Amino acid sequence: MQLVIVESPAKAKTIEKYLGKDFKVLASYGHVRDLPPKDGSVRPDEDFAMDWELYRDKQKRFKEIADAAKEADRLVLATDPDREGEAISWHVQELLKKRKALPVKVDRVTFNAITKNAVTEAMAHPRDLDQPLIDAYLARRALDYLFGFTLSPVLWRKLPGAKSAGRVQSVALRLIVDREREIEAFKPQEYWSVIAKLQHDGTPFDARLVRFKGEKLEKLSLGNEAIANEAKAAVESGRFTVEEVETKPLKRNPAPPFTTSTMQQEAARKLGFSASHTMRLAQSLYEAGAITYMRTDGVQMDMSAIMAAREAIEERFSPEYRPEKPRFYSSKAKNAQEAHEAIRPTNFSRDKAGTGDEAKLYSLIFKRAMASQMAAAQLERTTVTLRDATGQHELRATGQVIKFPGFFAVYQEGFDDKEGEDEDGLLPAMHRGDLPAKNAVEANQHFTQPPPRFSEASLVKRLEELGIGRPSTYASTIQTLRDRDYVRMEKGRFHAEESGRLLTAFLERFFPTYVAYDFTAGMEEELDTVSDGREDYKDLLANFWKDFKPKTEEVMEKLPSEVTEVLDEYLSDYLFPPRDDGKDPRFCPLCEQEGREGGRLSLRGGRFGAFIACKNYPECKYTRRFAQPGADGSDPAEDGLMGTHPETGAEIHRKSGRFGPYVEMEVDGTKKRASIPKDLDDFDLEWAIKLLDLPRIVGAHPETGKEIEAAIGRYGPYLRHDGKYAKLQNTREVFEIGMNRAVDALAQAANRKGGGRQKAEPIKTLGEHPTSGGEIKVMPGRYGPYVTDGNVNATIPKDIKPEEIEAAKAIELIDARAAKGPAKKKRKKAAPKKKATAKKKAKSTGT
Repeated sequence: MQLVIVESPAKAKTIEKYLGKDFKVLASYGHVRDLPPKDGSVRPDEDFAMDWELYRDKQKRFKEIADAAKEADRLVLATDPDREGEAISWHVQELLKKRKALPVKVDRVTFNAITKNAVTEAMAHPRDLDQPLIDAYLARRALDYLFGFTLSPVLWRKLPGAKSAGRVQSVALRLIVDREREIEAFKPQEYWSVIAKLQHDGTPFDARLVRFKGEKLEKLSLGNEAIANEAKAAVESGRFTVEEVETKPLKRNPAPPFTTSTMQQEAARKLGFSASHTMRLAQSLYEAGAITYMRTDGVQMDMSAIMAAREAIEERFSPEYRPEKPRFYSSKAKNAQEAHEAIRPTNFSRDKAGTGDEAKLYSLIFKRAMASQMAAAQLERTTVTLRDATGQHELRATGQVIKFPGFFAVYQEGFDDKEGEDEDGLLPAMHRGDLPAKNAVEANQHFTQPPPRFSEASLVKRLEELGIGRPSTYASTIQTLRDRDYVRMEKGRFHAEESGRLLTAFLERFFPTYVAYDFTAGMEEELDTVSDGREDYKDLLANFWKDFKPKTEEVMEKLPSEVTEVLDEYLSDYLFPPRDDGKDPRFCPLCEQEGREGGRLSLRGGRFGAFIACKNYPECKYTRRFAQPGADGSDPAEDGLMGTHPETGAEIHRKSGRFGPYVEMEVDGTKKRASIPKDLDDFDLEWAIKLLDLPRIVGAHPETGKEIEAAIGRYGPYLRHDGKYAKLQNTREVFEIGMNRAVDALAQAANRKGGGRQKAEPIKTLGEHPTSGGEIKVMPGRYGPYVTDGNVNATIPKDIKPEEIEAAKAIELIDARAAKGPAKKKRKKAAPKKKATAKKKAKSTGT
């Protein structure tokens, strides 16, 4: 019997079918072991010795592999054809060797697609494990461990509120923070454009003023309304005649087939998928044999695939859509390995595969790969120049026509941030001397725009351009930043959170080398030299450690107050920008109000993170959260007096506390407080009054006559009536819900509870779990929605809508929760006499 090891059960099932009865194919379910998450797993003083630990949830599965290996004549390691795949094979071999279960004959095979031809061809040409690739994996894993487990304790002790830092994640975070700084530093400039609405032969078109008083107009030339109106008047009074009609042919060539990075970018642009979701779908398609391996930076297709694509083009389109010669591509990405093919369908006669989101992604991959071998698109761009009688003023109209669609018939590449004028419009046929009719003239005001925040697509693109990380790691890198609340997503764009901003400032000030783009990209190049066998991985680790370790020790010796003082100065322009009223940006408004002298604000560190406080503490209790208050100090996010209540005249103050921002006012000697909900983006005095006036009486219930109240509690907005409750969807609903909707919501809540025993209805069902066999359901829960297979419940992250979650993500969440083991039950204790405060030992989490 021959034992074959692959990563996934779906892959195992397919391959076993191809190989026949003499083969047994088992899945490792990904990596089988890792460095234990504790100090000492990598020991630099012992020549970078590493300890490995079998995952708890893999023990039963690996026993099955070991038992089968003892009876096998040959072991075939058939994991993925990349650095991680090589590492998994190495781990399996080492564990079997340790358990004395390793067969005498051990082979390594790789294939780029799970098809019968690819698998049988690979089995006929085995090789040994690639030790340089394994060394590159060991180097990367040790680097990430040493960076995370050495730096994170420094953060916990010296930077209040910080969680941890990772080698690649920290640099990706810096990109987002740097873009935020560019946006804040940006000063918008006013400019105007003058557009003439013209018509010729019944066809309307627009023409832009490009020359005024004999001078060529640049973007900012018309800088104010006065000169714009002067230019508008000149166009209105002028008689513009066609002077030039220039027509130029244009040719557009198709983009190459997908790499991991470009697939993530296009799936984000065209389908709205996150990088992690895209990779999960691609993994499923690969394991189903529909596409080639999805972790690659190669842009070339196998010659047989190129010929298959050309045949498919000829079948679907007329002959001119297939170019005379095949197209060949080379990567322009920094550090590209091009070890594998581009991502493509395994069969070009199959234009559909999978269902739901899988089908959407497959269609994108299929169209991109086919388009890459199609003829160029032929376009024609027409530029019409019109001048007035004086020759001093000039209008220009542009249009673009597709003469032959070529690859456009299948696919057009998307872009993140389009710039320039729209030239897709069709112009009427015009000739020199024509005098188009003038319908209207517009002078439009514009302002220059700051650089856009990164989307997932543009961030992935920038990381790849800089050579930071590897495309296969981008999804997990981005997810880590979101999980740690260093960034947030709004309308598909990354915004740096305060914690991310502070962490980046700390690393830039105390560890500048290790968040430098060139350093991180250079490290990737060194890892590539290791994988090529040109450098010993322990030399790479030693060079990194000899500088990094002393630097962490140097920072660890500093007092937290010293660190805060340095960051206060480093972030001074951000935290205390110049004020329009000319006052010292650091002046304390409370000290000024109460007549105290010397009140100056500075950055402080507290148990729950950094904040701004007054030098006169404890006499002055003024605090403000770590955030930019705005140049004039009037940003509504700034703590302080917001205004007065219109009925009571009581002052309403905004403050920051342990559990976030809140508003407070004093009523009859008692302080009344209300937390500020996160879903109120436009929070102002009006909202503060509404929150402090809660609960709101909706009215009397038509059946009981008792009042229905709407309020906000510990678990969010809710309705209350006669001791019964119903959840509301958001904060605004507390103030907008009417009687009919309230009665209906209370009735539905009562029906769901059914005396507290009736089961809730699933939000969505997603089919069988591949391992447990249980039906996967998306369920509403008391503490939020979750997914379950009947045995394991897993919370759905806040950034995923429960009704939109796909089966692949649900399986991932359930498996991750199962890997952690059962939740520990809290033992009921008799009332303790006195409970001593226990300090929790921070758990190291390298990244």
